[in-house]
Amino acid sequence: MLDLNFVRENLDTVRTALRNRNFPTDLLDDFAGMDSERRKVIAESDQINARRNAASKEIGALMQSGKLDDAESKKVEVAGLKDRQAELDEQRKEFESRMSDLLANLPNIPAADVPVGEDEAANVEVRRWGTAREFDFEVSDHVDIGERLGILDLERAVKITGSRFAILNGAGARLERALVNFMLEVHTREHGYTETLPPFMVNRKSLFGTNQLPKFEEDLFHIKDERGFALIPTAEVPVTNYYSDEILEAKDLPKYFTAYTPCFRSEAGSYGRDTRGLIRQHQFEKVELVKLTMPENSEEEHEKLTANAERILQLLGLPYRTVVLSTGDMGFGSRKTYDIEVWLPSQNTFREISSCSNCGDFQARRMNLRFRRAGGSKPEFVHTLNGSGLAVGRTWIAVIENYQQADGSVVIPEVLQPYIGGLEKIG
Repeated sequence: MLDLNFVRENLDTVRTALRNRNFPTDLLDDFAGMDSERRKVIAESDQINARRNAASKEIGALMQSGKLDDAESKKVEVAGLKDRQAELDEQRKEFESRMSDLLANLPNIPAADVPVGEDEAANVEVRRWGTAREFDFEVSDHVDIGERLGILDLERAVKITGSRFAILNGAGARLERALVNFMLEVHTREHGYTETLPPFMVNRKSLFGTNQLPKFEEDLFHIKDERGFALIPTAEVPVTNYYSDEILEAKDLPKYFTAYTPCFRSEAGSYGRDTRGLIRQHQFEKVELVKLTMPENSEEEHEKLTANAERILQLLGLPYRTVVLSTGDMGFGSRKTYDIEVWLPSQNTFREISSCSNCGDFQARRMNLRFRRAGGSKPEFVHTLNGSGLAVGRTWIAVIENYQQADGSVVIPEVLQPYIGGLEKIG
């Protein structure tokens, strides 16, 4: 959530940022109007308070001089002022509540170095790693390979549940598990993250904290009972909320967490996109990276987090490129995002496999997550960062397609073989 005072004092800056994000600016007009009325209410309340204080002194003087009737008359006047002040306080609270609701629906302000553009066409490639393999046979996609090898069953998943679900069997399921274990080992042993296993359901307060609510209500799978839980769309939600409503000590920052979880998304608005195979599923697995940092370190930590995610692809020998998202393509809560895109031979293109974002203090304000520097200084909001390290299903796809062989088999990357019982090939 944006800081109320920042928005109040920088309306033109915020308005420009919203335009750059293709976001309507009429809410800012509503904000300015409400803020103006709120200020009038506060000014009148302050005037009444001054009159009440003066009247109280006057009543005391009248009582001392024996003018009791005049004192009682003045008391009636003060009582009326008190009632009016109570009305004004309620109006102020109402304006502040409406302004807070409005701010909850405004996206984050992009960082100064984020490219300005309407959509993904304005994204800028910042680096590329690896060389796409040249095949001397006709390339198959992961669906054909998986079904041919008996490790992927989409038809029965549809029968059991519905579209955009999948079943992995045998070596396919083992490969998925191997990828999870491999990613967690690299991030904990090489990159210093603490592994955590959070709940797979969260409450509405947590969803508000990481800005899934109120804007992305329809993207969630809700548990229909009185508790109002929802299945997590990403481990970012429970992990980033771990310290919500707490004040951390500066000496304990940064904090690094990694978590494996299934993720559940309704994919509202994406019908017709990536309907074949595992690219866009309602249920998928992900290894998430979350960082909590001091404000002055968040940009450096963002670069490190992105490099941590890239390291997985490097170890697997999968070509990829990293792009910085434009203002029109970045997520609601992000101030800067890198997308890592892995090479998929069947599509002859790069596809997103990780999105690494620096949210600044945007989420911390929503979840009231703060830290205090040494010396007992005033608490400040932490900066939160998150990214996929990686999306496991899409990594499965990339391994299957990039390591396919002419005889229909799939070679297991050497670095993964210890995690899959030494298996060298699926065939």
